[in-house]
Amino acid sequence: MLSQIRGLSRHFTEETLRTYLLDRSVRSEDGCLVVRGYGSQRGVYQKVAGRAWAHIAAYVVFVGGYDPELEVAHLCGVPDCIEPSHLRQLSHAENCRGRRQHPRCRNGHDREIDTRTGRYRRVCRRCNSDAQKRWRERQAREVAEGRASYGRATD
Repeated sequence: MLSQIRGLSRHFTEETLRTYLLDRSVRSEDGCLVVRGYGSQRGVYQKVAGRAWAHIAAYVVFVGGYDPELEVAHLCGVPDCIEPSHLRQLSHAENCRGRRQHPRCRNGHDREIDTRTGRYRRVCRRCNSDAQKRWRERQAREVAEGRASYGRATD
């Protein structure tokens, strides 16, 4: 069963992997069992025990019945959670359908509905406009610096 986990170090048995995951995890107030992987960033998928994803390794040793053709999804929505009751296996299509769309972009602007798909637009129009303005200003500055370095007058 452990041989199906891609990137898992070969020296682990089911019991040692179970102990390893529990030693590297902390129970949060909302019931999640949050694992501390190799990286320092929290709230993202974690790699442990070689280069294996922690939630997949946890599904194999705590739940069992792992099918490598399916994806392991979190019911709680916390990517670094390895609580067995929060993990389930789904097809890729089901996993994509279950994703929640945020009504606001990361900068707090309201996102618009795309009339073709009926879903929120991927890119906020206001943030996109601001990014294009910054890009145009940066390009104009580089052109002016380039002209000045050749001794040409700026327009």
